[in-house]
Amino acid sequence: MSAEIRSGARARKRVNDPEGMRCKVLDAAEAAFQARGYHATSFGDLMTVAGVSGGALHHHFPTKKALALAVIEERVAAAVEATWIAPVKAAVSAREGVRAVFEAVATELEQQGFVRGCPLNNLAHELSLADPDFRAALAGIFAAWRKAIADKIKADQQEGREQGTDPQHFAALAVAGYSGAMSMAKTAQDPGPLRDCLAALGQA
Repeated sequence: MSAEIRSGARARKRVNDPEGMRCKVLDAAEAAFQARGYHATSFGDLMTVAGVSGGALHHHFPTKKALALAVIEERVAAAVEATWIAPVKAAVSAREGVRAVFEAVATELEQQGFVRGCPLNNLAHELSLADPDFRAALAGIFAAWRKAIADKIKADQQEGREQGTDPQHFAALAVAGYSGAMSMAKTAQDPGPLRDCLAALGQA
């Protein structure tokens, strides 16, 4: 066999990358669930978008529910961590961290020109009453989000700030305010509600 033929055979050889394929499916599912919703997305849709076979898809995710739980636990939780939890932890104070997130998201949406909504909100609205496992997974992300903000308030209090602030109440207000503003912004296709909340936070 010539060197050229051997080289061509190697080039055509299938590359086995199970983790890469799994990530590809998760990316496709996350985008589809946000754009169309969980119930409106079929395995066939995901096979087409991800460019994988039914066997490959079922190998990694035997059921659509298993895939959705993986999206919630690996993609949505990571989005909340990157957008909210890490910035608040790194901020000078809880209030500054919360304001910074509102500002960053509002600016991003203004530049983007459209609003898909909060990934956690979108799935929570659709799936919280559909299945107890979905509800528990989504509630866990909300709980971690609130805890990060409450813990930052407690850290501020140890430094002599926010003495009259209830950490749990402030965290609940921040999460609820953002979630509500994002729902309004998605409905109106206008990030204005986030700016309104930001202005109110500046007066608090």
